[in-house]
Amino acid sequence: MGIADQFKDKAQELADQAKKNVGDKKGDARQRSSSEASERGRDRAQNASRNAGRGTHDRIDDES
Repeated sequence: MGIADQFKDKAQELADQAKKNVGDKKGDARQRSSSEASERGRDRAQNASRNAGRGTHDRIDDES
């Protein structure tokens, strides 16, 4: 195996490694965005529930 072949092999190895790293980063970004979205949805549901509870409480106070 000549020096040129060694350089080609190393270049291919680095290219494959770079592609893998880019794929991993995309997967991490998707996972983060998905977990952030579900967290926002959970927060909205809690706020809606809290606001609905306050509305009921306010109406009870007004009737007294």
